[in-house]
Amino acid sequence: MSTTKRLTKREKRILKQNGELDESNKPTFTSPNFKLANIQPITENQRKTFEAFEQQKHLMLHGMAGTGKTFVSLYLALKQLMDGASVQNKIYIVRSVVPTRDMGFLPGNQKEKMKVYEAPYMAICSELYKRGDAYEVLKQRGAIEFMSTSFIRGTTLNDCYVIVDEINNMTFHELDSVITRIGKNCRVMFCGDFRQSDLTRDQERNGLQDFIKIINKLSDFEHIDFQEKDIVRSKLVKEYIIAREKLGLQA
Repeated sequence: MSTTKRLTKREKRILKQNGELDESNKPTFTSPNFKLANIQPITENQRKTFEAFEQQKHLMLHGMAGTGKTFVSLYLALKQLMDGASVQNKIYIVRSVVPTRDMGFLPGNQKEKMKVYEAPYMAICSELYKRGDAYEVLKQRGAIEFMSTSFIRGTTLNDCYVIVDEINNMTFHELDSVITRIGKNCRVMFCGDFRQSDLTRDQERNGLQDFIKIINKLSDFEHIDFQEKDIVRSKLVKEYIIAREKLGLQA
């Protein structure tokens, strides 16, 4: 995986002339009623995330629930995508739907079943754009695509941002399958917390920690560990998680 950078107009022109940059599928955002909110980091680790992203790092955002890992990742990717200064032209949100074991019992076809797992990203986009249909608009414009780890094998992801969410519910095999799909001009962001895993077997639960050990040896990655002090979801959530951790209890 090569680290990507923001291109100058001259660099983009040269790449186009050489046939090395294809922006034909790059989404356009022309509506004045479709404007991304300006978000600033709230905690120190969120600030580190913003800085690492600007430094063109791949991100491993690991830690406590309610710290804004997914929210910040999606915001940063959308902001740069809309800015138009990068070579990326799409955001893939990748998530496992296997560990819950209940997908087969949901009504509808495969696409309709996966819709359930898109709900968090719909909520984030609604907040970022201040309109309830923002996520669907982004999908229609080709800016966002949701993908299950069940269908990622055999694909190569190029010229895109890849947000791999809920990695705590992925086995090592799934995580390995995702990262080996990353092609040229990609930025990947992993989000999750091994303490929130729905996996029941120890071997599966330990997969994320083994994967992080590998990530920590890659110079292109920035690993940011979110702690109790980074919880921003609500005062109640922060107090609850702190109390739970002090008692040594796991959900």
